[in-house]
Amino acid sequence: MNTESTKVVATSTLKPTQSNSRTEHLAVKEFTPLVQKLIAYVKLKISKPSIKSGEFYGAPGAGDSRLISVFSTILFISIWAFVTEMGFIDPLFLPSPVDVFEKFLDIANNGFAGATLVQHLSASLTRIFGAFFFACLIGIPLGILIGCSYILRGIFDPLIEFYRPLPPLAYLPLIIIWLGIDEGSKVTLIFLAMLAPIILSARAGVTSVRIEQIQVAYSMGASRWQVITQVIAKGALPDILTGMRIAIGFGWTTLVAAEMVAAQRGIGFMVLNASEFLRTDVVIAGIIVIGVIAYCFDLLMRYLEKKLVPWKGQN
Repeated sequence: MNTESTKVVATSTLKPTQSNSRTEHLAVKEFTPLVQKLIAYVKLKISKPSIKSGEFYGAPGAGDSRLISVFSTILFISIWAFVTEMGFIDPLFLPSPVDVFEKFLDIANNGFAGATLVQHLSASLTRIFGAFFFACLIGIPLGILIGCSYILRGIFDPLIEFYRPLPPLAYLPLIIIWLGIDEGSKVTLIFLAMLAPIILSARAGVTSVRIEQIQVAYSMGASRWQVITQVIAKGALPDILTGMRIAIGFGWTTLVAAEMVAAQRGIGFMVLNASEFLRTDVVIAGIIVIGVIAYCFDLLMRYLEKKLVPWKGQN
């Protein structure tokens, strides 16, 4: 009798749990596969620990912030749409996201200021990345050599530290006097704005290389040139990539100033031309285009940083 009673009690206690599990299973089935994947992804990101093996408190800033970035972007756009659609701000000062998107499509199809959006983009990207290429080509080797030689440091330090704090508009008239108003002056202005951050980051990267690594290379018979190219240059690579990311930001900032000088095409020229006629929707559309391109380039640099310097941040 005791065994039978225990079986009855056990089955009676199991029935609610089985029914609950069936209910949960049916509830999950009601969601579409896309929603199920989204829920599973959110649960994984929330429950995923940020502390790795060997870390008691976890690394500073550890964790994946991409999901938070998506939600925050949606929140900001929603606030922008709510404020403009409710009429709290005049469309002359801040048009709605819908108006900006419609104007972007109009510029992409019909163009603005005598050129299509593709032509404006190609002109600006040619100037930016052309100047960026020459700034990296000259700035990275020069920064490494300045960090390795006190003679070169004494020669170039005063020049770099003198012109680095100057805003590009300060020496823009001088560049126009020397090079005219053609493409050379625009590329040179952007090049000078990018050069100083790259040189300083390469020099800082040289000082971050551990002296033990250099001494080990010399003890194994490496020449000075081999130490510079094989040890110091690779050890300075994380700082160099950071400097390149900073430099491209300075380049986009200087682009608008460069395209003030007799430009016929370019995103900066389009924004300046639209501001003269109080076309706020065109101005915001151009700003968003610049921001998206700069952000995509920054994501590319982050990806290259993970692939080229996986040891960054590790002892």
